[in-house]
Amino acid sequence: MTQILLLLTSFLAQPDENMNETPNGRIKIGVTDIDGILRGKYISQNKLKSAQEKGFGFCNVIFGWDSNDKVYDNSKVSGWQTGYPDAKATLDEQTRRTIPWDNNTPFLLADFEHANEDIAAVCPRTLIKRIHRQAVEMGFEAQFANEYEWFNFQTAPNVAQSPQPITSGMFGYSLVRLAAQSDYVRELWTFLADFGVPLEGLHTETGPGVYEAAIEYADVLKAADRAILFKTSVKEIAQRHHIVPSFMAKWNADLPGCSGHLHQSLWRDGQNVFHAENGLSKTLEYYIAGQLYCLPHILPLYAPTVNSYKRLVAGSWAATSVSWGIENRTTALRVIPGSEKSMRLETRVPGADANPYLAMSAALASGLYGIKHQLLLNIAATSGNAYDSEQLPLPSNLQTATQAMKNSSIPTELFGAGFVDHFVRTREWEWRQYEQQVGNWELGRYFETV
Repeated sequence: MTQILLLLTSFLAQPDENMNETPNGRIKIGVTDIDGILRGKYISQNKLKSAQEKGFGFCNVIFGWDSNDKVYDNSKVSGWQTGYPDAKATLDEQTRRTIPWDNNTPFLLADFEHANEDIAAVCPRTLIKRIHRQAVEMGFEAQFANEYEWFNFQTAPNVAQSPQPITSGMFGYSLVRLAAQSDYVRELWTFLADFGVPLEGLHTETGPGVYEAAIEYADVLKAADRAILFKTSVKEIAQRHHIVPSFMAKWNADLPGCSGHLHQSLWRDGQNVFHAENGLSKTLEYYIAGQLYCLPHILPLYAPTVNSYKRLVAGSWAATSVSWGIENRTTALRVIPGSEKSMRLETRVPGADANPYLAMSAALASGLYGIKHQLLLNIAATSGNAYDSEQLPLPSNLQTATQAMKNSSIPTELFGAGFVDHFVRTREWEWRQYEQQVGNWELGRYFETV
């Protein structure tokens, strides 16, 4: 045991030299598909060395199938016509960490930035790196954080067909309900921190067995990495307690949905450029205007599944219109005023089912669009109930939202033609799968995968 501890200490202190000297002889790597599912595998110490130097091959089918591993019939970048070759994946050394619930197995994220042009264009992590660079080129440091709501269910043979929450009743902010699952809650808090996904807060939300967690903020790439790792980590930690978590946007029509809100601010020379002594800074006004202008054109990046739109209904704590307000939780965008350190914008449209790389890319790119074009904030702030306002309503289903994205030039300007073409095709596929089904299809499809 002492030797293992010394080896782990050495690994953490000098990761470049000791990454190949792991106590269990294996390393876990992960890549993210278009649906925001972290796909991965174990590799050996010997394989790691060559992967660090040259990259490694990962079958391009991860961009050619859906969340249930059914291959698309309409994809250009990955399909039977391509033969499903390996695409070059590149490890990101900045993402190294060890998995505390898996014998401290080393872990690394990878992406496809250096793959062929078609695959690089559709890789979600590569996309957010491109948007991040745009912010840097404009002189901004983008700080982001995700907060997630998710339901927790008792393990059962057919849990997706007959889900039973781990606790009953509507107990938001309940200390008693947290205490009922104290071992699970403790491991979430400590393991996530040890895994490099620190939380600012964790509490129960309104609904049986539902929790909410706020992840600490970081630069946008690190924040997106934390978010993708958070969802997978919660699922793995929950298994240890015979619990099945679900990040499905709306598993029950009678209960609140699950959000994936984004908190964001831009900084320059150590100053929060959203902050102003009296009201909103001009930069924040441009940023809000950009997000509102682009929102109807890019909604599937925030609401990517058929089920997503069951959450976007009046009286559900989710947005239904192109709207903004100050400290208003009924609008699409909520300005949270405060000190220079704390002032930020919350984008409330994304559900917990959204791919965080794509949702953050959408928020940042559209905000920067507003700054670049100095868009006027000509939509008045909503005071009171936005559900009763006359603001432009959001598309009501995935098909309508996808066609709006397909027929607009805005997404291509923000994300590139290659990404938009592929993403639209995947959402058209998703809608077709829904149209072909009869019965309780959504629970079976999204319950554990998104």
